Amino acid sequence: MDVTPLTPISHLIANKRKVSALKSLGIETVEEALAYYPFRVTDPVPARAVGEVQVGQALAFPAVVRGFQIIPMGGRRGYRFEAMVDDSVFAASRHVPASLVRLTFFSHKKPYMDWLGMRMHSGAQVVVAGTLGEYNNQPQFMHPEVLTVALAGIGGVADATDRPSAALASPGSLKFDASNQSEALLHVCRPRPIYHANSRISSEHIHEVILVLLKALGVLVESDHETEEQGAMPNSSSASGKALGRLSGTDGFQEDVSSIHAVSAPFVPDVLPQKVIDECGLLHRAAAFAAVHDPHSVEQFAEGLKTLRYEEAFVSQIAVLQARQQSRTAHAFPCTQTGLREEFIDSLPFDLTSGQRQVIDEMGMDMQRLFPMQRLLEGEVGSGKTVVALAAMLQAVASGGQALLVAPTLVLAEQHERTIGSMVSKLATPVDVTLFTGGMKLSQRRQALARMANGSPGIIVATHAALSRHVQIPNLALTVIDEQHRFGVEQREVVKDLNTKDADGKPIPGGKAPHMLVMTATPIPRSAAMTWFGDLDVSELTQLPGGRRPVKTVVVPEADNVTMSRMFTHLRRRIDAGERVYIVCPRIEEDSDEADDGVGVIGAGGASSVAGAANGGVVGVSKVDAASANTAGAGAQRHKEGTGQGFTEPDFVEFEGTSDSEGDGTGEPKAPLHSVGQMKARLSVLPQFQGVEFATLTGRDDDETKLRVMADFKSGRTPVLVSTTVIEVGVDVPQASCIVIFDADRFGLSQLHQLRGRVGRGGTDAWAFLISRAEPGSIAQERLEVIRTSSDGARIAEADLELRGAGDVVGDRQSGGKSGLKLLRVVKDKAIIVDARKRAERLLEGDPDLKGAPDLAGAVLDFTRGTEKQILSS
Repeated sequence: MDVTPLTPISHLIANKRKVSALKSLGIETVEEALAYYPFRVTDPVPARAVGEVQVGQALAFPAVVRGFQIIPMGGRRGYRFEAMVDDSVFAASRHVPASLVRLTFFSHKKPYMDWLGMRMHSGAQVVVAGTLGEYNNQPQFMHPEVLTVALAGIGGVADATDRPSAALASPGSLKFDASNQSEALLHVCRPRPIYHANSRISSEHIHEVILVLLKALGVLVESDHETEEQGAMPNSSSASGKALGRLSGTDGFQEDVSSIHAVSAPFVPDVLPQKVIDECGLLHRAAAFAAVHDPHSVEQFAEGLKTLRYEEAFVSQIAVLQARQQSRTAHAFPCTQTGLREEFIDSLPFDLTSGQRQVIDEMGMDMQRLFPMQRLLEGEVGSGKTVVALAAMLQAVASGGQALLVAPTLVLAEQHERTIGSMVSKLATPVDVTLFTGGMKLSQRRQALARMANGSPGIIVATHAALSRHVQIPNLALTVIDEQHRFGVEQREVVKDLNTKDADGKPIPGGKAPHMLVMTATPIPRSAAMTWFGDLDVSELTQLPGGRRPVKTVVVPEADNVTMSRMFTHLRRRIDAGERVYIVCPRIEEDSDEADDGVGVIGAGGASSVAGAANGGVVGVSKVDAASANTAGAGAQRHKEGTGQGFTEPDFVEFEGTSDSEGDGTGEPKAPLHSVGQMKARLSVLPQFQGVEFATLTGRDDDETKLRVMADFKSGRTPVLVSTTVIEVGVDVPQASCIVIFDADRFGLSQLHQLRGRVGRGGTDAWAFLISRAEPGSIAQERLEVIRTSSDGARIAEADLELRGAGDVVGDRQSGGKSGLKLLRVVKDKAIIVDARKRAERLLEGDPDLKGAPDLAGAVLDFTRGTEKQILSS
């Protein structure tokens, strides 16, 4: 059958367990498998005799097994497998003394030990790869990778009549791992792609499956090469006419191998125009996939990533530019009356900043046009975005239209309704303000729906419930989305379709699209804005109104008992002075598996074990068994029992891959997260808080509870609020002067900046205490230092994106599905994004509908349907 990128992998892979494991990673089709990129490659391993290297150096060498033994571990459960191998023939070809080396494996499974014995029986010919160690002054390899070789001779020159098997990536069909020495050395010496794996499938097995799929597509083929001189590598070619690289460090043996390389694949057409490929020096798409998933060198891997990364940038820029152009073909509600807006500005008890006035004027001009305004308004917490938005809404109302303000939470919607109602009540012209939320009583809901449906001019403040298709707002002229980072692109698309499409998605004759203003207090780096908000005009509010003081930010190591105690004493003084305190925890309950709302926390751990001390207010954390954590990205994939795996294994052997759900890639686990309920119980018994009432607030609380809790907090009846990140937006308590954020090292910097903005809103001194368990010198500590030393949201956002992905080739963990940009880094790849945007603009000028580039048009459609939906909301 013909294999295409849309072919399910279940049609090509017979092993159902492997298919199921891949499905758990989001891989169900060939296309999804090819887009599951490795996050790094291993360094090339040189082929050397043991006598040529020092302890601690990596090498690969052919050898003969001279004997083995399986030794029970005595008092400890388990077994030790020891095999003695010698490299005399290979060492002689290298003109160095021969070595007798021990290979050692440990396991508590006897069947696994027996399986090793079958593979490494006396006289077996193997190729060993690993790092040379030493035990009792004898050379030793602990859990090396071992490939069995089928040839009768183990010399430095392979028999020219022996060819490598075409079934290399199908381990179940071979008795041996490789048909000759050169084939085995080629496999272990080349850079190895390392994929994010899980307990059901290893990185090595993911790699084998992807190689099978690349061959089925015709991206990889096997072709014979002539025997070459020592140190020379087989030639290779690609669909781009560029060599796919040379095997690094495998000098010292003559090889007669069949090297896999890329060819032109009819079912993997180029997405990028040929002109762009040539001008930017990129590979063709088939060659790029081959270079990433089957690299012959680290340099080749980088070349493949460069091509695929540019492809992502180009497709994303085409998508946002087309969206921008399409929006300008829609008909909008022209809002030409500005008198009510100016009346409102004159009624304010303060003067607008120059930035606020400029943005109001920009939006006023945009809203007078016949096509819809689409503007992104960025501004620090407290910069006056609500006043700017209200000015635009009043322009819409004065022009006979309705204005809708959408807030992400009930608390914020209620607050906006009260604030806007208070402001417009001072105007000579009456303005109707309607509140609509999903939690309203039925009678109130019906009244609100009726008021919206009659089309009379006014302001509607609502939660996302207003974006439902059955909600009618016939004269909607302007939609304002507050706190954009809490919404997704799909909700922006719903806003665009209001009054222009019916419930079935069909166009409404004569329908007019509303103007749209998107607001966020989470700073977005310019490169990110270009990628995700390229269809929006961007305005920034950088000035803060008078009365706001900078928040003093203090990083407190949780293990520092003295500082923790002083902090609690300081909190009590602020409470006694009539002020309020937030305590933020990332988890709702001790046995909860996820952080509240899934917002912003990096690497949620297990249950927390915090102990409060009666004297001194010490809060400590119990230690976690480091042995229980998986090691992420620690080198080549290892067998569950610690062995290097070849290409064959019996059915009873289970494998696991690396996981980065816990830990930081160093082999150490993340400490458990603190929870709201547990923290309230621990802190309320400390002597510093005797006689102080505590309240809790989480995303699971119903609307009535949330409103009651916030009312008690504002009044001072419960001056300490222990909460999840549900308070991140929309909570405005002027008396709040202190916020304590536990597990601060596990949050994103932009989110910490948002949380910090909850205090100091009443003009008093304010403090933010970031409780951290980050190790000195770690990236986590570096991130907290950024937030401690800066109040510049743009700089913080840039640093957040840079530091979150530090150390990875690709960046953050990927799911395997269409869940976002997989390779493009919006901060580090700014130059690529800018270049791709310029080229995309030139292409669309001559071919706005991409009629001459059908493959590119298809990729843009896939991006719009899938990738774009993840935006910054996660």
